[in-house]
Amino acid sequence: MTTTAEPAVRPTRRVSAPAWGLGAALAVAALAMLVPAVTGWNVRVRHFPPLHADWDPRVGWGTLPAVVVGALGAQRAVDLAERLPWRRLLLAVFLGGLVWMLALAYVDGSHGVSTILGTPYEYLRTARRTTDLHATLQEFVSRIPYAAIPHNWPVHVAGHPPGALLFFVVLVRIGLGSGFAAGIVVTLFAASTAVAVLVTGRALGAERLVRRAAPFLVLGPAAIWQCVSADAMFAAVAAWGIACLALGATAATRRATVGWSVLAGLVLGYAVMLSYGLPVMGVLALVVLFLARSWLPLPVAVVAALLVPLAFAAYGFSYLEALPALHTRYWEAVGGRRPFAYWWWGDLGALTFSAGPLAGAGVAVLLRVRSRVVCAETRVVAWLAAAGVAMVLVADASMMSKAEVERIWLPFVPWVLLSCALLPETWRRRGLVLQVVVALVVQHLLSTGW
Repeated sequence: MTTTAEPAVRPTRRVSAPAWGLGAALAVAALAMLVPAVTGWNVRVRHFPPLHADWDPRVGWGTLPAVVVGALGAQRAVDLAERLPWRRLLLAVFLGGLVWMLALAYVDGSHGVSTILGTPYEYLRTARRTTDLHATLQEFVSRIPYAAIPHNWPVHVAGHPPGALLFFVVLVRIGLGSGFAAGIVVTLFAASTAVAVLVTGRALGAERLVRRAAPFLVLGPAAIWQCVSADAMFAAVAAWGIACLALGATAATRRATVGWSVLAGLVLGYAVMLSYGLPVMGVLALVVLFLARSWLPLPVAVVAALLVPLAFAAYGFSYLEALPALHTRYWEAVGGRRPFAYWWWGDLGALTFSAGPLAGAGVAVLLRVRSRVVCAETRVVAWLAAAGVAMVLVADASMMSKAEVERIWLPFVPWVLLSCALLPETWRRRGLVLQVVVALVVQHLLSTGW
């Protein structure tokens, strides 16, 4: 009796979570570019949707420094982030981010820093003309609508609470009102954002994992927009408010808890006066308190935060009146003409350019995390990154962020990028190279307009 051997069964290879996450991010970004180009769909944004950008291949003074910094960072940053003493790591993160942003900006020479903030849409021209702040706040809401022509505010002044304008008024008053000087100040703020995120993670007991995330918070395409956008300053203020809240929630004494919580409330309260989109940072604030298992800072921080809009109200600005006025102006202008059928997912394509495609791999791994069975550090990073994703989804669903999110969502990007700490080491090393390459390619091929 003979028997026939059964053919060997080849094990099926499952696509790993990072691989499908990266693939999904690249696919969304590609479709967001191709669909308008192939179909002729006018999605109402300059010439290279989903980005507010123009095709403009070029090299410049910053090309060589950017390539050198990117290459050195891709080669050494992963190891240095895990080995440097904590304070040196924070300094390296700040200086590394500063050099990376300026090198990318200087592909366009000094104009890469100075031009954007000086355009008619931005804050500086209005800030230079502001001589009576009290009167400005009193008439602020009345000048938001288009009907206030010719006295309505420029686009970005009208689109934000007056805290943003006030920041630039202060710069003008202290002699930093040129486009270049203001750009450097914004870049310094932007370089501190990663430091604030690391401080938050360490305060919550996840130093080892946030060290892994550090290279991705510094080296990536988000730097293209951080160096020239006021939204980068907003991101820094919000991140430091969250860091103060984490320090308060984990402080050893009640006095320290109250002190840090008051500071957190004041900083986050001012963040709300910088952008109408930043109240969504409340999601992240609640996650921080949940992870710290301390709710004492909540009422203290809330009371302190309320003092900021109340102070603006005392000088004539009503947040509750401004918000519907802005909503009306947005829908009367280009926001009302940009098709939500494209932008609800096109925005995610723009985010892929800003955060970098590796964020897709990190988020895919994040979806596989089971908080009840992982170590405490993984749980902390997973929750913080999940809060970043949740903030993006809320902002996307609001329909008030159609296009331009490569800069508008900068406050959410570093928290989403924390998910990269959950990637295997090989993915992190190769992924950092990918992030650097994407940044260099985008900066040298596109003129982003921000």
